[in-house]
Amino acid sequence: MSPEEERPVPLRTALRESPGVSRLAVVRFAGQFGDGMFQAALSGAILFNPERQTDPLAVAAGFAVLLLPYSLIGPYAGALLDRWDRRAVLLAANVFRAALIGVVSAGLLAGMGETPLLLLALAVVGISRFVLAGVSAALPRVLPQAWLVPMNSVFTTVASGCAGLGAATSVAVIGLIGAGDFASAVAVALSGAGSVLGAVLAAGFRPRVLGPETEAKPGENTVHAIATGLRTGAAAVWESVQVTTAMLGIGTHRIVFGVNTLIMVLVLRQAPLDSSGLSGGLVGFGVAIAATAAGMLVAAVVTPLLIPRFGRPRTVVTSLLVATLVQLVLVTPIAVADSTTTVQRAHQLLLVGAFLLGLAGQTIKLTGDATMQIDIDDARRGQVFALQDTVFNIAFVLAIALAALVMPEDGLSHAVVLAGAAIYCAGIAAIALNTRRGTLTR
Repeated sequence: MSPEEERPVPLRTALRESPGVSRLAVVRFAGQFGDGMFQAALSGAILFNPERQTDPLAVAAGFAVLLLPYSLIGPYAGALLDRWDRRAVLLAANVFRAALIGVVSAGLLAGMGETPLLLLALAVVGISRFVLAGVSAALPRVLPQAWLVPMNSVFTTVASGCAGLGAATSVAVIGLIGAGDFASAVAVALSGAGSVLGAVLAAGFRPRVLGPETEAKPGENTVHAIATGLRTGAAAVWESVQVTTAMLGIGTHRIVFGVNTLIMVLVLRQAPLDSSGLSGGLVGFGVAIAATAAGMLVAAVVTPLLIPRFGRPRTVVTSLLVATLVQLVLVTPIAVADSTTTVQRAHQLLLVGAFLLGLAGQTIKLTGDATMQIDIDDARRGQVFALQDTVFNIAFVLAIALAALVMPEDGLSHAVVLAGAAIYCAGIAAIALNTRRGTLTR
């Protein structure tokens, strides 16, 4: 694709000439605001709740229960996005998610144990990822290709901001009521409003306007199509060198992001330091999320400028290089701090690192979304986005699980932090080999 095809265009023009974009955007924004509230409330209920104590392995287990099962079925379920009316899928998924959120809230009020609570949360998070994949697959149906890069920046980054705002809202609700199951239950219940709004807006689309182009014919084996979803999505990724590069970049960043998330949770569970730049507990976690979200917001401005200048593959590699430097310079100090003063300084650097990693990671994600929407045909796009979710979640969960095996309870491990930098370097090397594959096949 030439730079002309990827040039940014005014948002006002896109909204005026493609009215379905605004409705689809609000479906995503409302959903991610609710997701942010739900996940922060769940963190308050499990990770930072004085009524429940968890060690590093328990934290890893919680993330695994929330994300891994959907990751294993995501590519298969993604086949549904390429066979069923995506408008109907978005409507039904939002309604079902709202109902499950109500059950989770009631469970918290009733003092439900962690295992059933996490299983219910698994269903909510799984549906949320399915909705996000559906919105991404539907975007090219309501927006010309020339606008995909800038609109992806707006969609993905504003949505991340909505998730951050939702998380901050949960933190505020829990802060006003007081830490515990009751406060978390209230915040969870309020998070259902995003799903209700998403369902109402999805119902406003005409049938099949969001695709796919061809509907499954009566008698066709939908089960077979679902079962081959992983193979179809993986084949589509491998056929395009640029899409494979995007997947490598996304997976690499998510591995290190998972490690750093565990570090952040464990560090913030310690008693807060006087005059520290980063408070402890759920509030400190909210500050770190806000710093990451701010970096994502900047990525919305930067990415549409980088892609025409450097191209999509180089944008991914540049972002990984920046992330490697951040890991070495800004994350490492928290693992080697040995006095109150150096720990305070390391906390402040960790906030700066969260901002820059949010910037680098979101740039990779935006570039990857644009690549998949441009290079993958509509018949397989849903399966590829579902596969991307699998790369996201499996990389994230496995990284947390492996780090938890060697991580002390205070989260301070020099070796683990340096391993993160090494993983970034390995991802860059893998992209270089993949690029060479594309050169040899031409």
